[in-house]
Amino acid sequence: MAVTGGTVVWLGEERPGRALHPDAEIIDLDGAFVTPAFVDPHVHVTAAGLQLTSLDLTGCASRDDLIDKLRAHAAIHPGHVIWATGWDETTWDGHEPPTTSDLDVAAPGLAVYAVRIDAHSAAASTPLREATAGLTGAPGFAPEGPLTAEAHHLVRHRASELLSPVQRAAARTAVLDRAASRGVVCVHECGGPDISGLDDFLDLLGTKHGVQVRGYWGQAVGTAAEATDLLAATGADSLGGDLFADGAIGSRTAWLTDPYAEPGIGCQHQYGRTYLDADTMAAHLIACTEAGIQSGFHVIGDAAVTAAIDALERAEQQCGARAVAACGHRLEHVEMITREQAGVLARLGVIASMQPVFDALWGGPDGMYAQRLGADRAAALNPFAMLAATGVSLAFGSDSPVTPIDPWPMIRAAVHHQTPGSGISPRAAFSAATRGAWRAGGVRDGVAGTLVPGAPASYAVWEAGELVISAPSNAVQRWSTDPRSRVPPLPDLDAPLPVCLRTVRDGVTIYERGQ
Repeated sequence: MAVTGGTVVWLGEERPGRALHPDAEIIDLDGAFVTPAFVDPHVHVTAAGLQLTSLDLTGCASRDDLIDKLRAHAAIHPGHVIWATGWDETTWDGHEPPTTSDLDVAAPGLAVYAVRIDAHSAAASTPLREATAGLTGAPGFAPEGPLTAEAHHLVRHRASELLSPVQRAAARTAVLDRAASRGVVCVHECGGPDISGLDDFLDLLGTKHGVQVRGYWGQAVGTAAEATDLLAATGADSLGGDLFADGAIGSRTAWLTDPYAEPGIGCQHQYGRTYLDADTMAAHLIACTEAGIQSGFHVIGDAAVTAAIDALERAEQQCGARAVAACGHRLEHVEMITREQAGVLARLGVIASMQPVFDALWGGPDGMYAQRLGADRAAALNPFAMLAATGVSLAFGSDSPVTPIDPWPMIRAAVHHQTPGSGISPRAAFSAATRGAWRAGGVRDGVAGTLVPGAPASYAVWEAGELVISAPSNAVQRWSTDPRSRVPPLPDLDAPLPVCLRTVRDGVTIYERGQ
């Protein structure tokens, strides 16, 4: 492979390549292999960075374990707001989430924001609650337990305000560095007024880093003029991403057609939460389509997906299918979807931006999905194979900090789906994390996410064992070294996964192991 000016100009036999490009830099891979670089189409950069630089609670074995970790962290960081991320009570005995009293005991006098793993509910200490205006009367308020819905949005915004500029900048740098070290050259930031706020969004878009940041702003509009003005005011690339139609299953805020099988302690809404109705969603889609702006929604529950499908069909009726498809609108997560609804997405060119590690964490007959929804509904979640077979364009990402920015475990999760028949081939999963993810960001040149002459020289070099490929029958076969096979090699997903040695974006090295 030869690269000139950030573009791949040769891919093939070594001798003619050297003859045509005698001045090309020579890099000895010493047995490593090269792939197109990854794109993560759904990230919350500052929050993901705070997981790395503040207190990571993922993997806590119990509520007592959480309290112990928080106490130890508070002893080292007195006087600082504590942003703690990732607890999951569904893995604990008793399934009881942390309370305000728990946080006050572990970190007396400190503002503590302890967000659940799905980022849709959080426990808050008394000092943080008292510093949050309008909290008591907000929907989703609980006097002692985790806050959801608007109450959670309020307390998250206040916790974010208490962070220093230095803390926020360090968090952003940490997670972008982490992305580069995992072979990722571009992330899509999903911001919004109820997520990180405009100041954080603008600071992130102004951050200089080798990893490209594409901005998605989640705020509904009603007219094409409003859409154009909002895009200009925010500097965003799109008016979608986490534009919440509902919440999340783990926090019991995903909008369902039938009630939760397990309402839970303090659950106020057995059908979840509704943040946008079909009329508001349709107005937003029509406005963005008329303005030629990509848009979309966060939809997880089946009722939210149904509202989004209705909105898409109304946009089709008013604007025409061609205009809708030209925008490349997206649905984020879209975990509960039927085959008929998938057909609408395929017809209108709507991209399903999904997170395979969700199934790895919460799928299966005994997982969180089954606890919240019952085994039958849970088994139908995240149907990658059905969506792909229906013709829906898939883009795979992390929703970090919900799951880590780490593409190879994500690909493995997409292949080894916990519901038999819902997984897809390694090639299809890899494509969704590369070509599909570029396409989700509006790059439709046909070469981004590949390594062919004319493609951007954005690639990663990996250390891995023997390469394999999946046959049409999904049986694993050894990779052929015959270039006529024209099939890209992939690592054995059942072996230790690849380690990134170098990440290159547009011909410029942005990460090199050991440096």
